[in-house]
Amino acid sequence: MGAIVAAAGSGERFGRPGGKQLAPLAGATVLEHTVRAVAASERVEGVVVVANLDHVDAIAGLLAGEPKVVSVVAGGATRQESVARALDALPPEVEVVVVHDGARPLVTPELLEAVLVELDESVDAVIVGYPCFDTVKSVGPDGLVVRTEDRGRLWLVQTPQAFWARALRAAFERAQCSGVTATDDAAVVEADGGRVRVVRGPRDNIKITVPEDLAIAEAVLQVRGLARGGGAR
Repeated sequence: MGAIVAAAGSGERFGRPGGKQLAPLAGATVLEHTVRAVAASERVEGVVVVANLDHVDAIAGLLAGEPKVVSVVAGGATRQESVARALDALPPEVEVVVVHDGARPLVTPELLEAVLVELDESVDAVIVGYPCFDTVKSVGPDGLVVRTEDRGRLWLVQTPQAFWARALRAAFERAQCSGVTATDDAAVVEADGGRVRVVRGPRDNIKITVPEDLAIAEAVLQVRGLARGGGAR
């Protein structure tokens, strides 16, 4: 099984040099915590990290000591293009691929396992998320509420997301031809007619987006007893 860690975002919202992936967190960088947690899964045989072109060399050096990292590749103009490039860097015989956001350092091997055990031949992908508890409103460009959505049907989706490699490759190829774009990889499979199963995950599997998120992540790591160790190993 192969894993892709998507770390090619520009990090404009984060507002710090190097972006969120290279931000310090509890004795390591955000990306180191993420990669080590993914690699800690016994099922993961190799990890491909896809990075912003400006950060490829820095990230390759940072992860040089991580034995399961097989390559660091430059990302493209969109997330789909970036993940497609990472997919091409995995061995063709890989049957299952897990895609995870580089800015989600609180992932655990247990969460990866919870996703992977649900991936069977009845579905093309399994993703993680949790029900939406807040009221959700659609708002127009004028700032006025258009409607209130039925939150009973809404889930907030995260990564990791597990796929049959054949389904993900086929969906990306057809999306490129048809011009389909999506904000996560599972949506590309959905657009291709694939079946996607959702498993409930923890709310603390946050994505580092703004600097304030680092304090939350560090607090979670301290509770887990990992802060001094510089990340899961």
